[in-house]
Amino acid sequence: MLNKLLLILLLSVPIFAADMKIQNRELSNKDMKTQSVDIVKMAASEISKSLPQKIDKYTTLNSVKAKNKTLIYFYELNIALKTDESVINEDHTRMKQAVTIGTCRGSIRFLEAGITLKYIYTSKSTKKELFQFNINQESCKKI
Repeated sequence: MLNKLLLILLLSVPIFAADMKIQNRELSNKDMKTQSVDIVKMAASEISKSLPQKIDKYTTLNSVKAKNKTLIYFYELNIALKTDESVINEDHTRMKQAVTIGTCRGSIRFLEAGITLKYIYTSKSTKKELFQFNINQESCKKI
């Protein structure tokens, strides 16, 4: 009896391994484009499970939403020593450039699938929107 059970177990391992390969396969770019709306929804749902998340001493990612083929990140900046206007005037371009470079390097598969990543930053103290920008595949060609 034990030998039969061991034989069944050993014979079933390749079947489970084959099933795992199917489940872990990467989507082709074509499949990702076709399923981009669903991918955005799933990404927003998964990322949201670990939020809010402190990114650095000034920045917290509070939420992520899905809207069609756009994944929208909502950040809050703790800029107590600066005015909203100074952040808008002094930090917007620098942050956009840094985030664009990071996104183009780290999220290339999303971008190739036609997914846009939108970043919205608000002030922690005033709740005012400071700036927002979108990054798509075209954005990466400019850097």
